[in-house]
Amino acid sequence: MFWFLQSPMALKLFLFLFALLLCLPTSLSSTASKGKEQKLKFNPYRYTFIDKASTFASSSSSSFSSNGQDSTYDYIVIGGGTAGCPLAATLSRNFSVLVLERGGVPFTNANVSFLRNFHIGLADTSASSASQAFVSTDGVYNARARVLGGGSCINAGFYSRADAAFVKRAGWDPKLVNESYPWVEREIVHQPKLTLWQKALRDSLLEVGVRPFNGFTYDHVSGTKIGGTIFDRFGRRHTAAELLAYANPQKLRVLIYATVQKIVFDTSGTRPRVTGVIFKDENGNQHQALLSNRKGSEVILSSGAIGSPQMLMLSGIGPKRELKRLKIPLVLENEHVGKGMADNPMNTILVPSKAPIEQSLIQTVGITKMGVYVEASTGFGQSPESIHTHYGVMSDKNELFSTIPAKQRRPEATQAYIRRNKYQLHEAFNGSFILEKLAYPISRGHLSLLNTNVDDNPSVTFNYFKHPMDLQRCVEAIRLVSKVVTSKRFLNYTQCDKQNVHEMLSLSVKANINLRPKQVNDTKSMEQFCKDTVVTIWHYHGGCLVGKVVSPDRKVLGVNRLRVIDGSTFDESPGTNPQATVMMMGRYMGVKILRERLGNKAGV
Repeated sequence: MFWFLQSPMALKLFLFLFALLLCLPTSLSSTASKGKEQKLKFNPYRYTFIDKASTFASSSSSSFSSNGQDSTYDYIVIGGGTAGCPLAATLSRNFSVLVLERGGVPFTNANVSFLRNFHIGLADTSASSASQAFVSTDGVYNARARVLGGGSCINAGFYSRADAAFVKRAGWDPKLVNESYPWVEREIVHQPKLTLWQKALRDSLLEVGVRPFNGFTYDHVSGTKIGGTIFDRFGRRHTAAELLAYANPQKLRVLIYATVQKIVFDTSGTRPRVTGVIFKDENGNQHQALLSNRKGSEVILSSGAIGSPQMLMLSGIGPKRELKRLKIPLVLENEHVGKGMADNPMNTILVPSKAPIEQSLIQTVGITKMGVYVEASTGFGQSPESIHTHYGVMSDKNELFSTIPAKQRRPEATQAYIRRNKYQLHEAFNGSFILEKLAYPISRGHLSLLNTNVDDNPSVTFNYFKHPMDLQRCVEAIRLVSKVVTSKRFLNYTQCDKQNVHEMLSLSVKANINLRPKQVNDTKSMEQFCKDTVVTIWHYHGGCLVGKVVSPDRKVLGVNRLRVIDGSTFDESPGTNPQATVMMMGRYMGVKILRERLGNKAGV
């Protein structure tokens, strides 16, 4: 299965693709932090409310007391991510808020902060990494964020709103939605400076009929457009963590390296009632944070589509049989927790170029009426100093593969990889990746616990292309991308001869960027190509769906004082890229909660 490891050139190409698109499962040390970028400083004067989790006990008598008791809060937000940061900032305008984030801050991490290090940030699987790699049971590499700011710290930065139909299906107030997006945009969103490759993609999409050209816009409209970005003109990333600048520093406390282990319930009444949470600090010591007894106080889960259903089950809410298997005390049976998981499948075509390649992430997007989005990324490879490999991608030492059966890792390939110890990787491919994302996949999967350790990834299945309609739409998408890469405009830019499409498809299959079985010689079958080369674009969602796990206002069904506000409540991924809507939702729900509690006195 891992034949490609025996070829040095193929290995380089594999690692290059893997670092760019997915999560290279190796430990590494980046020289990005050894040069000028090492001088990144965290300004404590702007974010006075951020501290390490171990300081919690020493400041229990702080001003955060809301009812005369030590260490009680009006809101406890589990996860300072893409939704959690804007949510906490908004709630802190009127109430005391504690944010518990399992990762560190993004501000001093050069692999997070700079566009040029995008691929290295994903490749870093050390314990302090901003990304935590996992592999779905489908055999597809993936990642989840582990840093203040969440997925906005490790994604490709593209910013595009959801369409009006999504807002209507979500049951949201359009007026408040249209007020909440600009609240985010004023602080962290920018207009990109198009690279030549992105211009070539724009022109090629228009040439093959993805029209009209909508120019630069945040809106989700059919045709070809230029979207926003959270990278500024210097290539510096601005994340959801910077939305904390809106917060009231007197009422907000953010603890980093604070890993919540479970939500605590009082089960003595007719309905379970949340009283607080138990978390561990960076030294492994446990703490308990308590909710205020004031009416309206809540714990809010914002841990993402992997973390939120995982936390509900670890806390005793979920399928009865699964909780019993792991001896987790049952608080509330709900068979729907962890169900309805979906990930938008992505497939890519490698496009060679004789022209110099600039680094660029997503800037141009083609939004088709058949529910397919076409984007591109260029110029990311490895420098000789960028990666230090301690063990191989198939090693049983790598926790990434805890969900992959050992028999799928050929021992001889694994050992050969481990023996090499170090690789000095150079860019093995001069060109780009044209990618297509399938919107609205019908195929659904599920999430289940492997153990009771919150630090470990749960088992996740997305069932890519299980529904035949998903597969058919992928075929249509690959045909469209094939037209794009062989268009006159594109060939004028790449300065390459018009290649046989099957040759490009073959190169993409041989890159072997997932663990799925391959049919290397069957690139004439578009269906097989879709199955062989499917990867993630990190837009997975579900697990705590509205109407099954939470109500429309995101309150967990059957218990008191608990909500889930993040992408786990979505049954589809909004827009071409979801981060804009997830950040907007944090602001939106924060305003809704304040208005529900305070009415006109909320001031928002």
